[in-house]
Amino acid sequence: MPSLSSHYQELVKKGQLTADPHQEAALKALSKLERDLREKDGPLGFLKSRSPAGLYLYGPPGRGKSLLMDLFVQSVKNLKVRRVHFHNFMQEIHQKNHLWNQGHASEKKAYFEKTKFDDPVVALIKALKKHTDILCFDEFQVQDITDAMILGRLFEAMIDQNITVVITSNRRPDELYKDGLNRDRFIPFISLIKEKLTIVALEGPQDHRRDRIKGLSTYFHPFTDADQGAGFEALWTRIVDQDAIKPQTLIVLGRQLTFSTTAGSVLRCEFDELCAKPLGAADYLAIAEHFSTLFLDKLPILGPEKRNEAKRFVHLIDALYEAKTMIIIRADAAPENLYKIGNGSFEFERTISRLKEMQSADYGLRS
Repeated sequence: MPSLSSHYQELVKKGQLTADPHQEAALKALSKLERDLREKDGPLGFLKSRSPAGLYLYGPPGRGKSLLMDLFVQSVKNLKVRRVHFHNFMQEIHQKNHLWNQGHASEKKAYFEKTKFDDPVVALIKALKKHTDILCFDEFQVQDITDAMILGRLFEAMIDQNITVVITSNRRPDELYKDGLNRDRFIPFISLIKEKLTIVALEGPQDHRRDRIKGLSTYFHPFTDADQGAGFEALWTRIVDQDAIKPQTLIVLGRQLTFSTTAGSVLRCEFDELCAKPLGAADYLAIAEHFSTLFLDKLPILGPEKRNEAKRFVHLIDALYEAKTMIIIRADAAPENLYKIGNGSFEFERTISRLKEMQSADYGLRS
């Protein structure tokens, strides 16, 4: 397996990647981490008592954070590497914590085996260490207070157990769990991240995700047009790695919001999934913050009989617009024909304007 840097340059040379100086700066930090891990695992590794703690890579969507993490995972050999979406990992932690507290003795023994620790978090990480040398968290963000309160103990235990941690996030460390409940109790975790991990920004102006659809339509209508449906599906295939599709669950105000079709920071839903259910502003804000791209299918013509659905759609578009989230839509009509008559049509005019702006080439570039 070639080194991380040589693998990246090879992909650029083949035209599979576009050279990006901002990516190359982040690549330099990841390459150093890769070398340090190789040395620790090499013949003279015994001279180093500990593995490097890890790296925190942050920046806006579309800059290539997940791509670089994938290349890093591929480049590290002879070590047990686990790449996992942060929310999926936290669900696993909560399940194992429940097992520790309430599980049957035989189940506990099967997972934890013998342990002298009274703290379930330490026992969890000790069990994790048996099959994990490097833990890679993609799309790291903290929304749930239960996660926020346990993260400090989790990361301290990982560092103690010599697990290297690599993180990608849209947020710089100081902005994690921003405005969250009891955030003052979360600040020590931020300090731990800044003290132990190498912090690297990937904030260049080039959004590679948007580049892949530059010049292409992102609004397809009507439903009955087979070519429009094919265009919508072709764009989905162009943007999304089909092997990466899996469910994701967001925690919003203590509630679970589960989506069956996601791929990293890309979400695909039908209109009724988001707007025919009793979702509110907090749900749409969480969606806009967590996902960088939304594929919205089967947007119908709206009117007085769908006034509640239309109001939710307005709130959804407002949240996506403010977060600069990209949206690709398959609808029954053009934006200006979605809600032409009836109570609420006047308020819908701003949404029409935003829908049109969200299809423009410079959407998302505003400050």
